[in-house]
Amino acid sequence: MRLIRYRSQEGLVCSGVELDAGRAERLVGDPVREGVVRSGEVDKVEALLSPVLPGTIYCIGQNYRKHAIETGAAIPENPVIFMKPVTAVQHPGGPVRIPKACSRGDEVDYEVELAVVIGKHGRDIPETQALEHVFGYTVANDISARRWQKHGGGGQWIRGKSFDTFCPLGPALVTTDEIPDPQTLALRTTVNGVEMQKSSTSDMIFGVTKLISFLSADTTLEAGTVILTGTPEGVGFTRNPPVFLRAGDEVSVEVKGIGVLTNPVEA
Repeated sequence: MRLIRYRSQEGLVCSGVELDAGRAERLVGDPVREGVVRSGEVDKVEALLSPVLPGTIYCIGQNYRKHAIETGAAIPENPVIFMKPVTAVQHPGGPVRIPKACSRGDEVDYEVELAVVIGKHGRDIPETQALEHVFGYTVANDISARRWQKHGGGGQWIRGKSFDTFCPLGPALVTTDEIPDPQTLALRTTVNGVEMQKSSTSDMIFGVTKLISFLSADTTLEAGTVILTGTPEGVGFTRNPPVFLRAGDEVSVEVKGIGVLTNPVEA
């Protein structure tokens, strides 16, 4: 099932089952936290919104083997974790804004990621039961200000990852019945139509079940929690010459089976 959040023709913010381009069957309440309850009413979709309103956003760094190699990093023994605030979330088609704090030079980068949406809260979740806690999957772009990530955060990544608009999500939330194995999904990024990243979730160092089990150790994962699972090789700062996002660019990230998430870039 493909679920979306949208603004209706009447100006209402709704969740719904995507029917076709521009139409959705409205749902009652929040499907992630309250379950899928159909209303039978069909809306015209005026604008797509992020398909989920996260409670907590966990992010995983250095989680693809080829990406670790291209950055010169060692393969981590445990997942590398940081977080984003919910204020970083941006809608499909909404602008990624280059922060004024990045005015010293080019540094804003793209990262295609599979995002896992938790639908059943849990703590100390075994790997064998991890997928039972997943409601569905969406696409994320982990926008990153590299100078702030590496040098401006006191050794922590969160500052360089947390500016407003630095977490586009969408275009849809696809339920687990359509994606039984999250480790077989193709990933792709283009900037102005030029392919930058092309890989598969099969290259993850720590798979989705391991990440859920690890994050839930002595820690409750609530329904609505979003987990960004890392990015593959091809990011801008590793290229020669580097490729960073500039005002006027258009960046698209795609996970096969979920869709393409496109955002313009603005100063």
